[in-house]
Amino acid sequence: MDVKSRLEGMSAEFTATERRLSASLLVDYPFAGLQPIQELAQKTQTSSPTISRFVSKLGFSGYQEFQRQLIGELKDGQRSPVDLQKTSVPVEGAYLTGFMERARQIVDGTAQAVTDVQFERVCTLLSDPKRSVYVIGGRMSDTLASYLSRHLRQIRGKVFHLPPDPEVWPEYLLRMRPRDILLVADFRRYQKSLTPLAANAQRNRNVQIILLTDQWMSPVATHATEVLAVPIDNGTLWDCYTGAMALLEGIVTRVAESNWDKTKDRIEAWDANRIEFGVDDENI
Repeated sequence: MDVKSRLEGMSAEFTATERRLSASLLVDYPFAGLQPIQELAQKTQTSSPTISRFVSKLGFSGYQEFQRQLIGELKDGQRSPVDLQKTSVPVEGAYLTGFMERARQIVDGTAQAVTDVQFERVCTLLSDPKRSVYVIGGRMSDTLASYLSRHLRQIRGKVFHLPPDPEVWPEYLLRMRPRDILLVADFRRYQKSLTPLAANAQRNRNVQIILLTDQWMSPVATHATEVLAVPIDNGTLWDCYTGAMALLEGIVTRVAESNWDKTKDRIEAWDANRIEFGVDDENI
Protein backbone atom coordinates (compact mmCIF):
# COMPACT_ATOMS: atom_id res chain seq x y z
CA MET A 1 0.00 0.00 0.00
CA ASP A 2 1.38 3.41 -0.95
CA VAL A 3 1.86 6.18 1.59
CA LYS A 4 -1.06 8.25 0.32
CA SER A 5 -3.47 5.33 0.79
CA ARG A 6 -2.17 4.80 4.32
CA LEU A 7 -2.62 8.47 5.18
CA GLU A 8 -6.16 8.53 3.84
CA GLY A 9 -7.14 5.15 5.25
CA MET A 10 -5.92 5.94 8.77
CA SER A 11 -7.14 9.54 8.94
CA ALA A 12 -9.84 8.74 11.48
CA GLU A 13 -7.17 7.46 13.90
CA PHE A 14 -4.98 10.58 13.79
CA THR A 15 -4.61 13.14 16.56
CA ALA A 16 -4.90 16.84 15.76
CA THR A 17 -1.11 17.08 15.33
CA GLU A 18 -1.05 13.99 13.13
CA ARG A 19 -3.85 15.38 10.98
CA ARG A 20 -1.76 18.51 10.45
CA LEU A 21 1.20 16.36 9.45
CA SER A 22 -0.94 14.27 7.13
CA ALA A 23 -2.42 17.35 5.44
CA SER A 24 1.05 18.79 4.88
CA LEU A 25 2.26 15.54 3.32
CA LEU A 26 -0.78 15.21 1.06
CA VAL A 27 -0.85 18.79 -0.20
CA ASP A 28 2.59 18.33 -1.82
CA TYR A 29 2.64 14.57 -2.20
CA PRO A 30 5.09 12.85 -2.39
CA PHE A 31 7.70 15.61 -2.32
CA ALA A 32 6.86 16.96 1.15
CA GLY A 33 7.95 13.66 2.65
CA LEU A 34 11.30 13.71 0.87
CA GLN A 35 12.67 16.73 2.70
CA PRO A 36 14.86 16.30 5.82
CA ILE A 37 12.90 15.49 8.93
CA GLN A 38 14.02 18.73 10.60
CA GLU A 39 12.62 20.83 7.73
CA LEU A 40 9.30 18.95 7.77
CA ALA A 41 9.09 19.45 11.53
CA GLN A 42 9.69 23.17 11.15
CA LYS A 43 7.11 23.58 8.39
CA THR A 44 4.44 21.63 10.29
CA GLN A 45 5.30 23.17 13.67
CA THR A 46 5.95 19.76 15.16
CA SER A 47 9.18 17.98 16.16
CA SER A 48 11.41 15.25 14.77
CA PRO A 49 10.33 12.74 17.47
CA THR A 50 6.67 13.48 16.66
CA ILE A 51 7.27 12.76 12.98
CA SER A 52 9.16 9.57 13.84
CA ARG A 53 6.23 8.34 15.94
CA PHE A 54 3.84 9.30 13.14
CA VAL A 55 5.63 7.29 10.44
CA SER A 56 5.86 4.36 12.87
CA LYS A 57 2.09 4.57 13.23
CA LEU A 58 1.88 4.33 9.44
CA GLY A 59 3.79 1.04 9.59
CA PHE A 60 7.36 2.14 8.86
CA SER A 61 10.39 1.33 10.99
CA GLY A 62 11.59 4.92 10.73
CA TYR A 63 11.76 8.08 8.63
CA GLN A 64 14.37 6.58 6.29
CA GLU A 65 12.13 3.63 5.40
CA PHE A 66 9.24 6.06 4.96
CA GLN A 67 11.33 8.08 2.47
CA ARG A 68 12.50 4.93 0.65
CA GLN A 69 8.86 4.06 0.09
CA LEU A 70 8.17 7.51 -1.39
CA ILE A 71 11.25 7.29 -3.64
CA GLY A 72 10.08 3.88 -4.83
CA GLU A 73 6.68 5.34 -5.70
CA LEU A 74 8.35 8.12 -7.69
CA LYS A 75 10.37 5.55 -9.64
CA ASP A 76 7.23 3.50 -10.31
CA GLY A 77 5.62 6.63 -11.67
CA GLN A 78 8.36 6.96 -14.31
CA ARG A 79 8.53 3.35 -15.52
CA SER A 80 8.51 2.97 -19.31
CA PRO A 81 7.11 0.01 -21.29
CA VAL A 82 10.68 -1.35 -21.44
CA ASP A 83 10.87 -1.25 -17.63
CA LEU A 84 7.41 -2.76 -17.25
CA GLN A 85 8.19 -5.62 -19.63
CA LYS A 86 11.03 -6.76 -17.37
CA THR A 87 8.58 -7.38 -14.51
CA SER A 88 5.51 -8.29 -16.56
CA VAL A 89 3.52 -11.41 -15.67
CA PRO A 90 2.66 -13.69 -18.62
CA VAL A 91 -1.02 -13.94 -19.45
CA GLU A 92 -2.20 -17.47 -18.66
CA GLY A 93 -4.38 -19.59 -20.95
CA ALA A 94 -6.04 -18.09 -24.02
CA TYR A 95 -4.46 -14.66 -24.37
CA LEU A 96 -7.56 -12.62 -25.10
CA THR A 97 -9.55 -14.24 -22.29
CA GLY A 98 -6.73 -13.71 -19.82
CA PHE A 99 -6.13 -10.14 -20.93
CA MET A 100 -9.82 -9.25 -20.66
CA GLU A 101 -9.87 -10.69 -17.14
CA ARG A 102 -7.08 -8.30 -16.21
CA ALA A 103 -9.01 -5.44 -17.78
CA ARG A 104 -12.04 -6.41 -15.69
CA GLN A 105 -9.89 -6.26 -12.56
CA ILE A 106 -8.74 -2.76 -13.55
CA VAL A 107 -12.38 -1.66 -13.92
CA ASP A 108 -13.27 -3.21 -10.54
CA GLY A 109 -10.32 -1.40 -8.97
CA THR A 110 -11.48 1.89 -10.48
CA ALA A 111 -14.92 1.46 -8.92
CA GLN A 112 -13.23 1.07 -5.54
CA ALA A 113 -10.77 3.93 -6.06
CA VAL A 114 -13.44 6.56 -6.82
CA THR A 115 -16.22 6.92 -4.27
CA ASP A 116 -19.82 7.57 -5.24
CA VAL A 117 -19.64 10.89 -3.40
CA GLN A 118 -16.60 12.06 -5.37
CA PHE A 119 -18.09 10.82 -8.63
CA GLU A 120 -21.26 12.85 -8.05
CA ARG A 121 -19.22 15.89 -7.03
CA VAL A 122 -17.19 15.78 -10.25
CA CYS A 123 -20.31 15.28 -12.37
CA THR A 124 -21.96 18.26 -10.70
CA LEU A 125 -18.97 20.45 -11.55
CA LEU A 126 -18.96 19.33 -15.18
CA SER A 127 -22.75 19.80 -15.44
CA ASP A 128 -22.74 23.42 -14.26
CA PRO A 129 -23.61 25.55 -17.33
CA LYS A 130 -22.08 28.62 -15.68
CA ARG A 131 -18.63 27.03 -15.83
CA SER A 132 -16.59 26.60 -18.98
CA VAL A 133 -14.77 23.27 -19.20
CA TYR A 134 -11.23 22.98 -20.55
CA VAL A 135 -9.74 19.55 -21.19
CA ILE A 136 -6.23 18.32 -21.95
CA GLY A 137 -4.14 15.19 -21.60
CA GLY A 138 -0.58 13.98 -21.96
CA ARG A 139 1.16 12.41 -24.92
CA MET A 140 -0.96 9.23 -24.74
CA SER A 141 -3.72 10.19 -22.31
CA ASP A 142 -4.90 13.07 -24.50
CA THR A 143 -6.90 10.37 -26.29
CA LEU A 144 -9.01 10.18 -23.13
CA ALA A 145 -9.31 13.96 -23.01
CA SER A 146 -10.45 14.02 -26.64
CA TYR A 147 -13.08 11.35 -25.97
CA LEU A 148 -14.44 13.31 -23.01
CA SER A 149 -14.50 16.67 -24.76
CA ARG A 150 -16.22 15.34 -27.91
CA HIS A 151 -19.05 13.89 -25.83
CA LEU A 152 -19.35 16.89 -23.50
CA ARG A 153 -19.66 19.20 -26.51
CA GLN A 154 -22.82 17.38 -27.56
CA ILE A 155 -24.21 17.65 -24.03
CA ARG A 156 -23.42 21.27 -23.17
CA GLY A 157 -21.73 24.41 -24.43
CA LYS A 158 -18.44 26.07 -23.47
CA VAL A 159 -16.26 22.95 -23.72
CA PHE A 160 -12.72 23.43 -25.04
CA HIS A 161 -10.05 20.84 -25.81
CA LEU A 162 -6.61 22.44 -25.53
CA PRO A 163 -4.20 21.56 -28.37
CA PRO A 164 -0.86 19.89 -27.53
CA ASP A 165 1.22 22.93 -28.52
CA PRO A 166 2.04 24.95 -25.35
CA GLU A 167 2.56 28.06 -27.49
CA VAL A 168 -1.22 28.20 -27.98
CA TRP A 169 -2.14 27.72 -24.34
CA PRO A 170 -2.03 31.42 -23.37
CA GLU A 171 -5.06 31.99 -25.59
CA TYR A 172 -7.03 29.44 -23.55
CA LEU A 173 -5.69 30.67 -20.22
CA LEU A 174 -6.89 34.18 -21.06
CA ARG A 175 -10.38 32.80 -21.73
CA MET A 176 -10.60 31.11 -18.35
CA ARG A 177 -12.70 32.70 -15.65
CA PRO A 178 -12.90 32.03 -11.90
CA ARG A 179 -14.59 28.71 -11.07
CA ASP A 180 -14.15 27.35 -14.62
CA ILE A 181 -12.92 23.75 -14.84
CA LEU A 182 -9.62 22.48 -16.23
CA LEU A 183 -9.67 18.68 -16.46
CA VAL A 184 -6.23 17.15 -16.91
CA ALA A 185 -5.58 13.49 -17.79
CA ASP A 186 -1.98 12.63 -16.87
CA PHE A 187 -0.55 9.18 -16.20
CA ARG A 188 2.90 7.89 -15.34
CA ARG A 189 5.81 9.20 -17.35
CA TYR A 190 3.89 12.38 -16.66
CA GLN A 191 3.77 15.23 -19.15
CA LYS A 192 5.98 17.88 -17.53
CA SER A 193 4.30 20.81 -19.29
CA LEU A 194 0.91 20.04 -17.74
CA THR A 195 2.01 20.93 -14.21
CA PRO A 196 2.92 24.58 -14.91
CA LEU A 197 -0.24 24.85 -17.01
CA ALA A 198 -2.37 23.71 -14.06
CA ALA A 199 -0.43 25.94 -11.66
CA ASN A 200 -0.95 28.97 -13.90
CA ALA A 201 -4.68 28.25 -14.33
CA GLN A 202 -5.17 27.87 -10.60
CA ARG A 203 -3.01 30.78 -9.48
CA ASN A 204 -3.77 33.39 -12.13
CA ARG A 205 -7.25 32.42 -13.34
CA ASN A 206 -8.71 30.90 -10.14
CA VAL A 207 -9.74 27.79 -12.08
CA GLN A 208 -10.70 24.51 -10.40
CA ILE A 209 -8.55 21.56 -11.51
CA ILE A 210 -9.89 18.02 -11.91
CA LEU A 211 -7.07 15.52 -12.35
CA LEU A 212 -7.48 12.03 -13.81
CA THR A 213 -4.30 10.11 -12.94
CA ASP A 214 -2.89 6.89 -11.50
CA GLN A 215 -2.01 5.72 -8.00
CA TRP A 216 1.49 7.29 -8.20
CA MET A 217 -0.03 10.70 -8.81
CA SER A 218 0.82 13.22 -11.49
CA PRO A 219 2.52 16.33 -10.05
CA VAL A 220 -0.61 18.18 -11.20
CA ALA A 221 -2.24 16.78 -8.03
CA THR A 222 -0.61 19.59 -6.03
CA HIS A 223 -2.93 22.05 -7.77
CA ALA A 224 -6.05 19.88 -8.11
CA THR A 225 -9.40 20.36 -6.42
CA GLU A 226 -10.42 16.80 -7.30
CA VAL A 227 -8.05 13.89 -7.94
CA LEU A 228 -9.42 10.77 -9.62
CA ALA A 229 -6.60 8.26 -9.06
CA VAL A 230 -7.37 5.01 -10.88
CA PRO A 231 -5.41 1.75 -11.35
CA ILE A 232 -3.56 1.27 -14.64
CA ASP A 233 -1.05 -1.55 -14.01
CA ASN A 234 -2.31 -4.84 -15.48
CA GLY A 235 0.98 -6.71 -15.30
CA THR A 236 1.92 -6.25 -18.97
CA LEU A 237 4.32 -3.86 -20.68
CA TRP A 238 1.48 -1.39 -21.40
CA ASP A 239 -0.45 0.62 -18.85
CA CYS A 240 -4.17 -0.09 -19.07
CA TYR A 241 -6.56 2.87 -19.45
CA THR A 242 -9.67 0.66 -19.46
CA GLY A 243 -10.71 1.78 -15.99
CA ALA A 244 -10.13 5.45 -16.81
CA MET A 245 -12.21 5.11 -19.98
CA ALA A 246 -15.04 3.38 -18.11
CA LEU A 247 -14.97 6.16 -15.51
CA LEU A 248 -15.21 8.85 -18.22
CA GLU A 249 -18.09 7.00 -19.87
CA GLY A 250 -19.87 6.96 -16.52
CA ILE A 251 -19.23 10.69 -16.08
CA VAL A 252 -20.47 11.53 -19.58
CA THR A 253 -23.63 9.49 -19.11
CA ARG A 254 -24.34 10.96 -15.67
CA VAL A 255 -23.82 14.53 -16.92
CA ALA A 256 -26.10 13.90 -19.91
CA GLU A 257 -28.87 12.42 -17.78
CA SER A 258 -28.65 15.06 -15.03
CA ASN A 259 -30.46 17.57 -17.24
CA TRP A 260 -31.88 15.39 -19.97
CA ASP A 261 -34.35 17.91 -21.43
CA LYS A 262 -31.60 20.39 -22.33
CA THR A 263 -29.25 17.59 -23.39
CA LYS A 264 -31.92 16.13 -25.67
CA ASP A 265 -32.58 19.52 -27.29
CA ARG A 266 -28.87 20.10 -27.86
CA ILE A 267 -28.23 16.65 -29.36
CA GLU A 268 -31.22 17.05 -31.70
CA ALA A 269 -29.98 20.49 -32.79
CA TRP A 270 -26.45 19.09 -33.15
CA ASP A 271 -27.69 16.21 -35.33
CA ALA A 272 -29.80 18.56 -37.44
CA ASN A 273 -26.73 20.65 -38.21
CA ARG A 274 -24.70 17.58 -39.08
CA ILE A 275 -27.36 16.52 -41.57
CA GLU A 276 -27.54 20.05 -42.95
CA PHE A 277 -23.79 19.96 -43.61
CA GLY A 278 -24.20 16.77 -45.61
CA VAL A 279 -22.65 14.38 -43.10
CA ASP A 280 -23.33 10.76 -44.07
CA ASP A 281 -24.99 9.09 -41.05
CA GLU A 282 -23.84 5.70 -42.21
CA ASN A 283 -20.22 6.74 -41.68
CA ILE A 284 -20.74 8.16 -38.18
